[in-house]
Amino acid sequence: MAETQDFQALDAVTLPARLGDNPAMRAALGSDASSWRVREVGDGNLNLVFIVEGDKGTVIVKQALPYVRLVGDSWPLPLKRSFFEYHALKRQAERDPGMVPEILHFDEAQALIVMEFLSPHIILRQALINGQQLPRIGRDLGLFLARTLFRGSDFSMPTKARKTDLALFADNVELCDITENLVFSDPYFDARMNRHTSPQLDGIVAELRADRDMKVVAQKMKHLFAANAETLLHGDLHTGSVMVTMDETRVIDPEFAFYGPMAFDVGMLLANFWMNFLAQAGHEEAGSRDGMRAYLLDVIEQIWSSFTDEFTQLWRTERKGILYETRLFEDRGDALGAEQALDMVLHDIFVDALGFAGVEMHRRILGLAHNADFETIADPNLRARCETKALKLGRHIAVNRHAIHSIAEVNKLAVRLEKEFVR
Repeated sequence: MAETQDFQALDAVTLPARLGDNPAMRAALGSDASSWRVREVGDGNLNLVFIVEGDKGTVIVKQALPYVRLVGDSWPLPLKRSFFEYHALKRQAERDPGMVPEILHFDEAQALIVMEFLSPHIILRQALINGQQLPRIGRDLGLFLARTLFRGSDFSMPTKARKTDLALFADNVELCDITENLVFSDPYFDARMNRHTSPQLDGIVAELRADRDMKVVAQKMKHLFAANAETLLHGDLHTGSVMVTMDETRVIDPEFAFYGPMAFDVGMLLANFWMNFLAQAGHEEAGSRDGMRAYLLDVIEQIWSSFTDEFTQLWRTERKGILYETRLFEDRGDALGAEQALDMVLHDIFVDALGFAGVEMHRRILGLAHNADFETIADPNLRARCETKALKLGRHIAVNRHAIHSIAEVNKLAVRLEKEFVR
């Protein structure tokens, strides 16, 4: 592959020598590269991630690899995904300032990004598994969703700028292909890289793979994902893509960014909170997690309410694009018409988000890439009971999404399932 001819993967030994003359690195760390301390900390599916400490400070160096790290070089991937991550981070920083790490340097040929080191932040997923109740995350994530999704769309952007952006991100083909297969199709048949807690889940897995209604819904959601280029998405927004302290929330890792349906980011994020809720029974070694469960349900409500409140505010103040033009409504004294259109748009996002959330719950249990909410439950029988409840919730909200009217309704179903005895 031409793009990898001059590419060289970094490691903890070679990084100081290779990046020691970089002005951004020297400014952030100090000019003596021989004194830099380097740790490789990447635990994700795709990339190398290094923490580099110097006399003046600390940075993160993230480098793409020409293959899927989780699988190995038998699954090649283009290095250009770092290009899309860089451009997505720049746009997210403009659309919701302070919510993503600051970029210090980007090297397209070496597929690496040098960025702000977030400390003492930890990954949100781990914080929730640990039982931490963070006061800001619901509001912060709802605002991030509303601001990035609205401001990257034809509701807000000049049409030429949006179409130029659409063309740029349309080339993120290989990462979209991962989502299109691993999320929407592979969980519903015996795909080669699938795995699940076996034999405990064998029965319900067979049921889902024979469930015509669920498979049709999954393909409907795939259809929307592939064909509905509404806005620039993060593309992989889950609790592992958020870093937190008690006072701050930051969103990371948008290398899957592309133009798709607004509801995708919303549904994927909500699904991960519902999964964490249903996994809490597997993390009660130190006592009851009832308080944590109540907190998680409240966070889910906060995400949706802050998203809709901010989206509404942006609709009323920043709707300058080609869709639902003010010259058809407010400029003609018809503010009620604009509000009717807003209600329709938010309703469609809600319904589609439930579909995406249901599919996400299935793929995290049945597909290749699982999450720590369930995977860190050591007892396979207990883990399978938690996973079964999530599979049931995912199926219900996806198939019945048009008949569900509120987040509270989904939360009540999650509570009923959580209390249900599963052998």
